[in-house]
Amino acid sequence: MTPDKFPQLTAPPGSCDTHMHFYNDFYPTAPTAFMTPPNALVEDYRTVQKRLQLERVVVVQPTTYGTDNRCQLEAMKALGPKARGVMVVDPQTSDDELQELTDAGVCGVRFHMLPGGALAWDVLEEMAARVNTFGWHVQLQMNGREFPEREALLKTLPCDLVVDHVGRFMGPVSTVDQAFKSLLGFLDRGRCWVKLSAPYESSESGPPGWDDVRLEAKALVRFAPERMLWASNWPHPGQTDPPDEADLLDLLLDWVDDASTRTRILRDNPAELYNF
Repeated sequence: MTPDKFPQLTAPPGSCDTHMHFYNDFYPTAPTAFMTPPNALVEDYRTVQKRLQLERVVVVQPTTYGTDNRCQLEAMKALGPKARGVMVVDPQTSDDELQELTDAGVCGVRFHMLPGGALAWDVLEEMAARVNTFGWHVQLQMNGREFPEREALLKTLPCDLVVDHVGRFMGPVSTVDQAFKSLLGFLDRGRCWVKLSAPYESSESGPPGWDDVRLEAKALVRFAPERMLWASNWPHPGQTDPPDEADLLDLLLDWVDDASTRTRILRDNPAELYNF
């Protein structure tokens, strides 16, 4: 990776990175965690923001810290009013605590349904109902191949649903596969958003084009451009050879056919969802 690499795509003013994490060894690793990545601090991320010309960011609680959101909240505070947060809260979290998090810029609860996640399926309905009162959404990361068996549950959620990493179909599926059709069904209801991010988490064809995930991404953009988001997934936890964020941003030049839709994905959609 070349530290001073710049993207070909010029991000419009107000562009947002909707999914990234901070790591700081000052904070303890949760007993549920599967990894403790190296430190990735606010000053490190600021260089990425500047290089990609990104003005807004959504800080997402990583699995490393379980329900201890302090690392991300401190980073959000340092980043100021152009930062929002998605944190992990559980049934023991009080309404007063949820209000404090809302006041700090948090607008979503994260459910990571892969190894290392802190919350289980059996609290999803309860937590979705509680956070909906505060205007939050549910952010979900799971093996997208399981969408059909979770479809009934996910369609009952009272709040918006934000799906990570192009659906994270492991491995990638055909766009006529029932699992992919389930995701389109969520989008069709008008309360679902999908992050065009981290193709390396599910691709079998690999870089530079992640061609198998590319087909999924292009189909999603065609189907619901008004509810697509972009994210860097910096600092790419668990990746031994992470891609350059400039290359990830430039995927939009291939995945999205026109500049106006790219602006929508980078600026307008996240502004609506995260209330910038």
